[in-house]
Amino acid sequence: MSIKKLDNGQYQVDVRPAGMKGKRFRKKFDRKTEAANYEKFVITNFHDKDWCDRPSDKRSLSELIDLWYRLYGQTLKRGADEKRGLLFLDKKMGHPRSYQITKQYLIQFRSKRMESGIQASTLNRDHNRLSSVFTALINAAEYHHEHPLKGISKLREKPSEMSFLSQEEIQRLLDNLQGDALIIARLCLSTGSRWSEANELKGEQVINGRVIFLDTKNNKNRAVPIGEKLNSQLKNRSGRLFENCYNDFYKILKSLDFNLPKGQASHVLRHTFASHFMMNGGNILTLQKILGHGDIKQTLLYAHFSPDYLNDAIKYNPLKE
Repeated sequence: MSIKKLDNGQYQVDVRPAGMKGKRFRKKFDRKTEAANYEKFVITNFHDKDWCDRPSDKRSLSELIDLWYRLYGQTLKRGADEKRGLLFLDKKMGHPRSYQITKQYLIQFRSKRMESGIQASTLNRDHNRLSSVFTALINAAEYHHEHPLKGISKLREKPSEMSFLSQEEIQRLLDNLQGDALIIARLCLSTGSRWSEANELKGEQVINGRVIFLDTKNNKNRAVPIGEKLNSQLKNRSGRLFENCYNDFYKILKSLDFNLPKGQASHVLRHTFASHFMMNGGNILTLQKILGHGDIKQTLLYAHFSPDYLNDAIKYNPLKE
């Protein structure tokens, strides 16, 4: 027992919250409730006191990942995917213990991966994943040491190469598609939606000439108007509108050899919508709302397609014509 009643009627707290080798706390109280409160305070808060020894956290990273998922990860839209990514990262790291995950360890690990050719975008994505684990556990008072990624800056990423289809290429693509793949492609080109958003669309989400995209990537709903021809193909239907036909679309797209950047397939439809929207004189803020970007910086990638983009450089330069 860490609380002992003395002969004089007082209660003495004698506790070592960090174990036998940790700091010892002893204090006397007149009432047992006061002693119990003090004992609880010491056990709960000793990790956060500079004058207390902090025991090593010997839990494995996989244990922390499981705890993160139970407390927080399962509430995320793609929580299961994030957990798989974290467990894969844990394997790459060699299944370390919590106390082994120091700033120096993480920098060295990242350096080796860079040398092996891993891209900065992948390393930053893993950085964010791992950081979210410790942030969530610290906020939940389940991790009592300094955040191991604190002070580690993310790497600068090269701007990803984007491509879009010309009017001639758009027509070639549509001429070669059929069935649901054709309608989904038209929907993406008309609204800037992601393939997954269009493919999962239900008839109830097509209302008064507008398509309402639900449960999107940033968890926000958005409504985008569509033309009468496309609307007539979608309205007055209930339930899920399309079968899974991505593989059919992918095969056709690759067979047309549009010279797209590596890794870009259906997303070219979204880029094509945004690029042509700006080239046709669209407003950048309107485009942000249509695409559902949370940050205008994402949308500004398309600003240079505007016909009058930075035309003042011609009007006001010292050698103006």
